[in-house]
Amino acid sequence: MPLRELSFDHIHLVSENPREAATWYVNVFDAEVVAEYELREAPQINVQLAGMTLLIRGRRPGEEPIFPTPMKHFDRYSSHDVWGTDHFGFAYHGDLRSFCDEIKQRGATLTVEPWEFSPGALICYVGAPDGVSIEVVEAKRK
Repeated sequence: MPLRELSFDHIHLVSENPREAATWYVNVFDAEVVAEYELREAPQINVQLAGMTLLIRGRRPGEEPIFPTPMKHFDRYSSHDVWGTDHFGFAYHGDLRSFCDEIKQRGATLTVEPWEFSPGALICYVGAPDGVSIEVVEAKRK
């Protein structure tokens, strides 16, 4: 089976409050809720955002989820300092600082304000519900 037959499908988030989390993505990033249902005894909400699907589900019977460690600041970078997924990222095609000002007005908290990660590469980190981190990179202008 050739790998080119693979395509991206979704990011699956486990949420303490799926409805609040979905509403946050709608309010901050103009996402769209496309489905709500129960699956395996837990609520699940499908959210479309930037061409991808976020599956946001609640706790299933028997689960005892824990929150990831908070973002830590090191000398020249930030990370959660744990194995596994650290964050997911978006490219913003415009002025990243202005974008950050706008999403803060919509209720977002920046865990890392915009800064130049490498020459010409401006990034920030947004703290999303349930300890999720989202990196936003200012796309290079052509």
